[in-house]
Amino acid sequence: MNKQITRLALTGLGLMVALVVATTYWQAWASGDLADRQDNQIQRVAQFTIERGEIRGRGVTWATNRREKKGGRTFYFREYPARRLAAHVHGYSTQSRFRTGLERSMNDYLTGQNANLSTVLDTFVDKAKGATIKGNDLVLTLAPRAQRAAQEALGGRCGAVVALDVSTGKVLTMYSSPTYDPNLVEEDFDLVTGVRAGCKRPDALLNRATAGLYAPGSTFKVVTAAAAIDSGRYTDDSSFVDPGYCEVYGKRVNNYDTSRPFGRLDLHTALVNSVNSVFCNVGKTMGARALVSYMKRFGFYEDPPLETPSNEREPSGLYKDGTLFDPKEDTEVDPGRMAFGQERLLVTPLQMAMVAATIANDGLVMKPFVVERIVAPDGSVVQRTTPDELGRAVKTETARTVAAMMKDAVEEGTGTAARLSGVTVGGKTGTAETGIQGLNTTWFICYAGKDQPQVAVAAVVEQQNSTGGQTAAPVAKEVVQALLGSASNS
Repeated sequence: MNKQITRLALTGLGLMVALVVATTYWQAWASGDLADRQDNQIQRVAQFTIERGEIRGRGVTWATNRREKKGGRTFYFREYPARRLAAHVHGYSTQSRFRTGLERSMNDYLTGQNANLSTVLDTFVDKAKGATIKGNDLVLTLAPRAQRAAQEALGGRCGAVVALDVSTGKVLTMYSSPTYDPNLVEEDFDLVTGVRAGCKRPDALLNRATAGLYAPGSTFKVVTAAAAIDSGRYTDDSSFVDPGYCEVYGKRVNNYDTSRPFGRLDLHTALVNSVNSVFCNVGKTMGARALVSYMKRFGFYEDPPLETPSNEREPSGLYKDGTLFDPKEDTEVDPGRMAFGQERLLVTPLQMAMVAATIANDGLVMKPFVVERIVAPDGSVVQRTTPDELGRAVKTETARTVAAMMKDAVEEGTGTAARLSGVTVGGKTGTAETGIQGLNTTWFICYAGKDQPQVAVAAVVEQQNSTGGQTAAPVAKEVVQALLGSASNS
């Protein structure tokens, strides 16, 4: 009998221990995972009883709430007053489609569930009193006037624009086209997904600024020039002879303009006039692995650092069969074509804006950010973003040399469409083949400022039957004007 009682007691004790462990696991360690599961209906309903914090900044409210009473309870549903203007940045929060953008990645702050001590205490008190829990506000760095300039300049064309503050990394503009109205996601999702546009993939929900991967074309020559000079193998006045082409593995690589060879010229002139053969030969001398090494210094081969969800950002670099490819041997890559932005190179506009900003910032790579600060319901600052250096890509002298080359490219080379009176602009055009006869991906990257470089811009336009200087440079110019035209940028 005693043996049976002991066995029963041990069984009961084991069950109690299992219950305690399971309860602790689900309430403590796994609670975050439960909250993140998009199929957790109870959690979804509870989230809409919280008055989410607003998303705002520079005089614009990007996201706010609409209050509704149902069954004796008060629910809060999102509204987006600016509609399509920055939809890919702030995203949406809905009942049926869940969340994207900052609405997803910053959800803990917006719902007051973040681990900040003051927020935890405030939320606990609100729960104890039975009061509505209020989330924190996000204050963004976006300049509305520049967002509108990007929207108008791109029009109905597919593409994207990113503008960064050179010295801090603030995201001043991030616009993707085609865009969508997040107010329609809940009520008419087919209208959002059924957008038509003049490009191969007219996906309105894709943030082309951070997840759109494009061949960079000749904008990549900025990276190649920086690597070549910084390595000590070349200077800006290194001499070359351009016959109108170069040979790689027994095949000719022609200049974009095949009407005439440049003859003898230096590296500076080659970038100003975007001479493929010169950069092709530089690439052959440097080798693919050396170029990749410098690419990594600029931020390639990593997800672009930003507060938006990780699945809405893509790393830039060489791709093979849809996967990022880091060559172990130079022979695995055609270094000549790679050096002028073809081969299997794919980049995002955010990455190319970082390249331009790094050159303008004397070679220092700044971490981009779009959330300037997080503000509690009582107005106190929960968190403020401070500028963060990711590292040095190239020496100061190298960056200044390449910046001067870019300046002359706008003054007298392929980027003259971006010239602005009273503003110093340094830039580089890009025209990448798409495989579709007569259609190119067109680019322009630049820095600009009145006394010193203030902003850096990358603009890409898909499937154009012209060049980056003709189509993308004017887009970037409009954004620069909007950013530098007034002190408030509002």
